[in-house]
Amino acid sequence: MNDSEKEEPLPGLEEQLKDMLRKANMAFMTPSQAQPAPEAAEGGPDEEEEDEDARLKAIREFALRPRDIRDYLDRFVIGQDEAKKVLSVAICDHYNHVRRWMDNPDVRQDEYAKHNIILLGPTGVGKTYLVRCAARLIGVPFVKADATKFTETGYVGHDVEDLVRDLVKASDGNTELAQYGIIFVDEIDKIASQSAPGSKDVSGRGVQINLLKLMEETDASLFSQTDLIGQMQAIMDMQRGKGTRERTINTRHMLFIVSGAFDKLGDLVRRRVSSSPIGFRHDTGDKKQEGSAFLRLAETKDFIEYGFEPEFIGRLPVRVVCNGLSVDDLERILLNSEGSVLKQYRWDFEGYGIDFRADKAAVKRIAEKAHSEETGARGLMTVIERIFRGYKFELPSTAIRSFELDEAAVDDPVAALAALLQNKESARREMLEREIDQFAAEFAEQHGLALTVDKAARELIIEMCVERDRSVRGFCEEHFRDLEYGLKLVARNTGQTKFRISKSFVKNPSEVLSKKIAESFKGEG
Repeated sequence: MNDSEKEEPLPGLEEQLKDMLRKANMAFMTPSQAQPAPEAAEGGPDEEEEDEDARLKAIREFALRPRDIRDYLDRFVIGQDEAKKVLSVAICDHYNHVRRWMDNPDVRQDEYAKHNIILLGPTGVGKTYLVRCAARLIGVPFVKADATKFTETGYVGHDVEDLVRDLVKASDGNTELAQYGIIFVDEIDKIASQSAPGSKDVSGRGVQINLLKLMEETDASLFSQTDLIGQMQAIMDMQRGKGTRERTINTRHMLFIVSGAFDKLGDLVRRRVSSSPIGFRHDTGDKKQEGSAFLRLAETKDFIEYGFEPEFIGRLPVRVVCNGLSVDDLERILLNSEGSVLKQYRWDFEGYGIDFRADKAAVKRIAEKAHSEETGARGLMTVIERIFRGYKFELPSTAIRSFELDEAAVDDPVAALAALLQNKESARREMLEREIDQFAAEFAEQHGLALTVDKAARELIIEMCVERDRSVRGFCEEHFRDLEYGLKLVARNTGQTKFRISKSFVKNPSEVLSKKIAESFKGEG
């Protein structure tokens, strides 16, 4: 066999691989992704490269100051002033070093201890939101995952290197950009290797060790052990003579931020400081705030006792404690935060042409109810959804275009909605009147047959819609389901294109329509 015969690929191999790759990709695509991609306009690839270069340029020219980041976070996250300051300084230190490393080859051999961060605090206080907003401001890729989904081997559950692969995906495959991204791991306290006395949670310890490798510096694989699609793509690239693709990415400049509630860590610290010779007493009357106070006193030995490996917690030098949210904090979130849930619901209602306002007493009451949920800012969504679920269903089908939310409506939204609908009954009937005209106009446009609905028929249709709690469209499509077929038969036999809908027709459409059809065949239409 000569050399040319050796280099010739197996017949049809590339076509088979293409087909396998296409089917594998299609299995994971959403319907919109499965649509054929439009042909790129001239300069499309250049524009993509420009976008990627712009993002890298922003990192290379990083010039933000801690106060800049703090001020930006203030727009989205209420409170947590100390956490914002510490986080802002750590992020600035990290990306200032990255900028120097990119610009000056002389510093690339210098040792540098990364400012990896651990955030402590109860759920719903804004830990994830703080980091996500900071990443958006800087313009770096960001990924978030829960520590509980990882296992030591990755065969069952996820491999920690999936974090790095997800960061590459968030960078649209740009590995150069991905190496400067932020990886956020939530619920890190759940993998502390505490267990029964005399035993060890091997899985939790193994995940910590694997995360530790990523946080320090390692070359992480871009292909998981089960990444068949990636392996097939690599084979296809080799067949086309493109050579081998990058298979690893270095994690040296990735910023790692982990977080957790650490519910029991405060108890460990309390016991330690209470048994000290000097003693410690801290009583705020608020258990959440008291817990935050003890978390601020946490030392490395407390984290180790909690169940973390010394090497792991040692690679998280920046420790930030977030406070539990008070009623006043929750009220300020509703009123001042750019991501306020109340604003989101206002946008939802605007989609139906409806405007609402909530008075001060209502906002205060929502904050109080959310605080009792003990889930931080997430409690706001729980309370507001409970209030507005009936409003969102009922009001879009009425003529109501504005309403006001007061304290009584927050406490009893069902009764408040019923009163609102009763007071606006005349407006509702006007709305149904317009829907009847709209139904007749759409019927004429679709079928070329004009309908005239007389006054008595209109009143009966409205009464039946109210009684059955239906829209005019839904009622007519069901009640007059044979209307199109019947009237077209009459029109074909008689040439008639205009029809009157009477009260008797509404009462018994099948009987009246059958009579009209029979008369049309006799030439009596």
